[in-house]
Amino acid sequence: MRNFISIFVLYLTCYSSSGYATVAPDFSYMTRSGAVHLSDLKGKVVYVDFWASWCKPCRQSFPWMNDMQHKYAEQGLVVVAVNLDTEPQLVTAFLQKIPANFPIVLDPEAEIAQRYDLIGMPSSYLVARDGSIRFSHKGFFNAKASAYEQQLVTLLQETE
Repeated sequence: MRNFISIFVLYLTCYSSSGYATVAPDFSYMTRSGAVHLSDLKGKVVYVDFWASWCKPCRQSFPWMNDMQHKYAEQGLVVVAVNLDTEPQLVTAFLQKIPANFPIVLDPEAEIAQRYDLIGMPSSYLVARDGSIRFSHKGFFNAKASAYEQQLVTLLQETE
């Protein structure tokens, strides 16, 4: 049993940082212009981030995501953050301290998270212009921020 768990953890570690392609599970969110489905964003590169107010690495990832959204929006990057808190006031308090310049999707029942087989917080998925998930990250590490950005740039340079 111990070997099985070790192999499973190794598999998750490899899976979490490697490039792969699977269709990103669809979900919708509201904007000032109305409902947007992830599938509506085909043709853009989408950074889908799952977070919660209690997650310390999430506090580090928000400024980086704001920077990436600002830097690459004109090239087709869209950042969407999915929150898993069950108490909306915790989300509000977090965003007052660390504002987001990208859409926040509330998922208190973790329905979207289940579609992505979420296993850690924060988790992020880089969705290519064709709607496939090409990279994912478990956790957010400032030391890897340039590698995360390079993955975004790689996807932004691809044509559909």
